[in-house]
Amino acid sequence: MEEEALNKDETKQRKDSLKSAKDEANGGGGGGGDGGGDIVLKPKMTLVNGITVIVGSIIGSGIFVSPTGVLINTGSVNMSLIVWIISGLFSMVGAYCYAELGTMIKKSGADYAYIMETFGPFLAFIRLWIECMIVRPCSQAIVALTFSVYVLKPFFPECQPPEDAARLLAVCCILVLTFINCWDVKWATAVQDIFTYAKLLALFIIIGAGAYYLFRGNTEYFTFDNTKTEVTSLALSFYSGLFAYNGWNYLNFIIEELKDPVKNLPRAIAISCTLVTVVYVFTNVSFYTILSPEEVLGSEAVAVTFADRVFGMFAWTIPVFVALSTFGAVNGILLTSSRLFYAGACEGQMPEILTMIQIQRLTPTPAVLIMALLSMLYLTVSDIFALINYVGFATWLSIGAAVLCLPWLRWKQPKLNRPIKVNLIFPILYLIATVFVTVVPMIASPVETGYGCLMILSSIPVYCIFIAWRNKPKWFNRTMVGLTRFLQKMLMVVGKTKPAQV
Repeated sequence: MEEEALNKDETKQRKDSLKSAKDEANGGGGGGGDGGGDIVLKPKMTLVNGITVIVGSIIGSGIFVSPTGVLINTGSVNMSLIVWIISGLFSMVGAYCYAELGTMIKKSGADYAYIMETFGPFLAFIRLWIECMIVRPCSQAIVALTFSVYVLKPFFPECQPPEDAARLLAVCCILVLTFINCWDVKWATAVQDIFTYAKLLALFIIIGAGAYYLFRGNTEYFTFDNTKTEVTSLALSFYSGLFAYNGWNYLNFIIEELKDPVKNLPRAIAISCTLVTVVYVFTNVSFYTILSPEEVLGSEAVAVTFADRVFGMFAWTIPVFVALSTFGAVNGILLTSSRLFYAGACEGQMPEILTMIQIQRLTPTPAVLIMALLSMLYLTVSDIFALINYVGFATWLSIGAAVLCLPWLRWKQPKLNRPIKVNLIFPILYLIATVFVTVVPMIASPVETGYGCLMILSSIPVYCIFIAWRNKPKWFNRTMVGLTRFLQKMLMVVGKTKPAQV
């Protein structure tokens, strides 16, 4: 973002430094082992990889640990199941809209790229700021912390694991996955595949046990008794349900690395969203075949309480599966979020170093590292859950803004190539529902949404100073160029030489 302010000599210096770094890296690393000298993100992900990225990113710790948010705000088991089903359908509609956007705008970054193309750099930067600086690193820190707590749980059966030990193990989790994501995209997707299968196995075990008790007639808790009718409560219940489904759009963030995205993106979205909805609903049904609503509301870890009642001496396996689930979720967040940093940097809205790719491994190493560092920084904060609550509504508002791109582009650019064309009724329904699940909770919880608004507004001065302000001092531009060259040499990274073949 500083390049336009450089004079001709400085611009030449920068180009020479990029060429020099590339030559050094090629000389030392054999040209990246890719022949032809193209330094790009390569499409290496298959349909199965795409499905596991989405499923692995959606299913984290929530369905195992605390599905109480929906029940608290609905009041009855049957109503909570309806909310879970509608939340899944809502996510499918959003994902269907994203399929058209993703195959029309084939850029990494998902909703950030769509808002950039449709509404311009200012609104796109607000979305980028909220997602990159707060939501993603906070989410990754929380899931990594959940992973460490459940790994340590069998060693501390009667109490909570020590906080410092949990944080250190969370750091180790992030560091291991950072190395994997820097080393090879295939390694990262292999981790995603394996741990997605593990978490699905755990859920299928729970569903199988629940089906057994359901056929035995354990249906006493499936009623509409105590159902709440307040609009604000229902909106908050959908808010909780939709949070559990968050992640259905993650494959769009790495579309440049997906093979045949026109065919594989909609298939991956359809299969994964259907699978997750079915699994979520049947898992909740299984919980309520054994546990009363009071037991669910009083449990900090519903899956563990269920396992204690059903599996006896093998109940320890559930914390292990939760750890596997969250490990895969951390990997999914890191894999996709680093590409969001990369996409923002390619648009000139993040430091130039984040556009660069490791010459030998062909991975966006700087973007992966900055995501990991931010996540570990948030591990030092005691109440990061509050931060997620503050910006949760902003996340769905941003996704709503991305879906708005679809009808807007139909109107403004009707001749764009659209391999997939969604019926306009779907984005309209999604936008109406988005207004409901964002505006009503704002009325019900004004303090949290007020903090969320402040976080959104904090992006404005950053945009004005670092992006909108073109004529920065020469010393600032020289400093940034020098820092970029230093990091290039340290990380052996260069700028993308050609657009990825998609």
